Parts: sequence; C-alpha cells; structure tokens
Amino acid sequence: METLILGFEQFEGYMNSGGLVMWPLFFSVLVLWYSLGYRYYTLNRGSKASVRNLVRKFSEGIRTKPKGMIDGAVVDALHIVEALGKSKDTRKHITDSFNKYSVEITKYSKLVMTIVAAAPLIGLLGTVIGMIETFDSLADAALFSQSGGIAGGISQALFTTQLGLVVAVPGLIIGNLLQRKADKMLMDLEQIKDIVCINEN
Repeated sequence: METLILGFEQFEGYMNSGGLVMWPLFFSVLVLWYSLGYRYYTLNRGSKASVRNLVRKFSEGIRTKPKGMIDGAVVDALHIVEALGKSKDTRKHITDSFNKYSVEITKYSKLVMTIVAAAPLIGLLGTVIGMIETFDSLADAALFSQSGGIAGGISQALFTTQLGLVVAVPGLIIGNLLQRKADKMLMDLEQIKDIVCINEN
C-alpha cells in the first residue's frame, strides 16, 4: 500500500512539474491506447487464406464457421446470393450488409490520427507557457533563488514536449500499422463482392 501511495505521489509530482497542459496530454494517452487496443482487437481478419479460397471453401461447405471479420463477410455474402439468386440488386444488398464491417474497420481511425497530430502541438504549447513563466521569473529575479536556477525552469518547461512526443511516436507507428491492415480488409470486402457477384452472374 505504501508503495502504491509513493508511486501515485511521484506520478502527481511529475504531472504537476509540467503545468496544466500535462493533464490533457495524460488523458490523450488513455484515449489513444484505448482506441489502438480496440482497433487491434477488432481488426481480426480470421483465416489467412485468400478471399477467393474462402469463398470457395464456404460455398462448398468445406468450412462453415467464421473465425473473423472477413470470414463472416464471406458467409453473409453467400447467404444473400443464396436468397436473391441472380437478382440485379445482389451487389447492392451485399454492400448494405457489409456496411457494419466497414464501420468497425474504420472506427477510431480518425481519432487516433487526430491525437497523434495534436499531442506534439499540445506539448509545444505547454513548453511555450513554461518558457514564458521562466522568463517572467527572471524578470523578477525570483528564479535565481530557486534550486536549479534557469536550467531547472527550462527543464520543467520541456516536460510537456517530452510527454507529447511519447504520446505521438508510438501512436503514429502502431496507428499506421493498424491502418494498413484496415485498408487491406476493406479491399478484401470489395473483392468478396466482385467474386461472389461474378460467380453468380
């Protein structure tokens, strides 16, 4: 319990050392990693087989149970084709059915990119505010009486930039990797429509 209290006090001291801007950055970290975790969990393609092979296996009954999003989309498309036959509206109905997958695939993608872009700017704002306070203290000659002097004041001002980059850099890398996976899955959905509709028409 004492260790937990000590850790919380150290965390609070670190956050307070950078000023008010540190708290928005901290909450940005929480939102960012929740969004990344959600996208990582949601972007489950299922089988690694090609879309054409998946369509063949599910249509021939070799596979019946979907393991992920693309597997489920194949099953949905085949059910629609089975119900509508060679109807001209088949592709339209499949597109409507795939809308739920498209929404899940793209969910939180813009939020992630927004936080990644905004975090360094918020950190820079905190640094500017800290530098202004440092020079105000210099004008009053108050900073020289504090431990660390000018270097200590500037060091505290740079905490927000540090945290902003800590938020942005991992978020940018992981966010881009997940976005590439999402783009591939959206292409898979289009390929499913092409294969199923061509096969049936």
